[in-house]
Amino acid sequence: MSDIRHSLLRRDALSAAKEVLYHLDIYFSSQLQSAPLPIVDKGPVELLEEFVFQVPKERGAQPKRLNSLQELQLLEIMCNYFQEQTKDSVRQIIFSSLFSPQGNKADDSRMSLLGKLVSMAVAVCRIPVLECAASWLQRTPVVYCVRLARALVDDYCCLVPGSVQTLKQILSASPRFCCQFITSVTALYDLSSDDLIPPLDLLEMIVSWIFEDPRLILITFLNTPIAANLPIGFLELTPLTGLIRWCVKAPLAYKRKKKPSLSNGHVTPKVPKDSGGMDRDSHLLYSKLHLSVLQVLMVVQVHLTEKNLYGRLGLILFDHMVPLVEEINRLADELNPLNASQEIELSLDRLAQALQVAMASGALLCTRDDLRTLCSRLPHNNLLQLVISGPVQQAPHAALPPGFYPHIHTPPLGYGAVPAHPAAHPALPTHPGHTFISGMTFPFRPIR
Repeated sequence: MSDIRHSLLRRDALSAAKEVLYHLDIYFSSQLQSAPLPIVDKGPVELLEEFVFQVPKERGAQPKRLNSLQELQLLEIMCNYFQEQTKDSVRQIIFSSLFSPQGNKADDSRMSLLGKLVSMAVAVCRIPVLECAASWLQRTPVVYCVRLARALVDDYCCLVPGSVQTLKQILSASPRFCCQFITSVTALYDLSSDDLIPPLDLLEMIVSWIFEDPRLILITFLNTPIAANLPIGFLELTPLTGLIRWCVKAPLAYKRKKKPSLSNGHVTPKVPKDSGGMDRDSHLLYSKLHLSVLQVLMVVQVHLTEKNLYGRLGLILFDHMVPLVEEINRLADELNPLNASQEIELSLDRLAQALQVAMASGALLCTRDDLRTLCSRLPHNNLLQLVISGPVQQAPHAALPPGFYPHIHTPPLGYGAVPAHPAAHPALPTHPGHTFISGMTFPFRPIR
């Protein structure tokens, strides 16, 4: 690597960046012939940091800076490299070497360039770059994933009106990237403050993606070898938890955004960045999203069983439901039930539906006692009380320990004029295993 470095030092910045990609391509192609997963050692990473990210190797040396035109040319060089490299394994290891965080001073430059590269790949539809970015999101700590998500949202949902249509069109090009992007933005926009409510353009795009094909949000889960114990601090296998958070918290978060604030004892209007309160468009979007999430949850059991993970792996972690319930309780207290009774009722109805379907499908593993304890401090809600009471008792699923929710194929108790009973529905099918059709019959009514 030292000989390569000396030759690169004699070149201009752009030529050196292109040359280092060429040398590392040869290096890793050779490595991959002898080992399926070669270890990326310190040498290649240091070359990339010095000649791509312009971080000087010598201490105290001033970092070089590319001007805007040079940076654009560098991005074009990188885009073309990933497009022209035909071996996915080589592309993936070069991308990982370039953009895996190292915990050093080069990480800011690394993340800045990554955001611009993926943004360019979206604009010019460079599928290999999007596929590499999807893998990167899957194996990178969530704190870095949300930075990439924010860069893309800023570029396509905030800076230029109407540019979201460009981002929207990549669904057919790289569904895998879209799935990981949804997971990232739901981690970023957790509705914990007014600034963390998803922009309307972003919400509309994600709802259109998922409503068109609800199984989009299962792509990573369906195409990834999975262990029962998932690493902590990384994106979840699916965006289900984040999407449930959006649907459940939205009525209360938008009501909080509309709520007037007190200043010196006087009520002053709170001026939000967007229109305050839940307008009709947003309300319909969250209703459609909630329906799509419930549809996906209904087929999760089939896929968990196929992977021999039913009863062993919860796609929605109970530990992640705890802070959600606490946030709902806090928001309900903050908003005053007298002024937000409809929003509280809608939020709790959606929570009850999501919990019921998630437990029935095996996506959420918990006992009824866990559920009672979790929801004990929430305001009273009839549907939630019915869910806590439990479904019609059937024979327990062999894969689940005693006390866990059995799998059921009937609508939840109290979801119609009379309780559902197996005898009343002799032809009721099991969860479908085929591709979703958006107009499929669905036994759960969306909350209006």
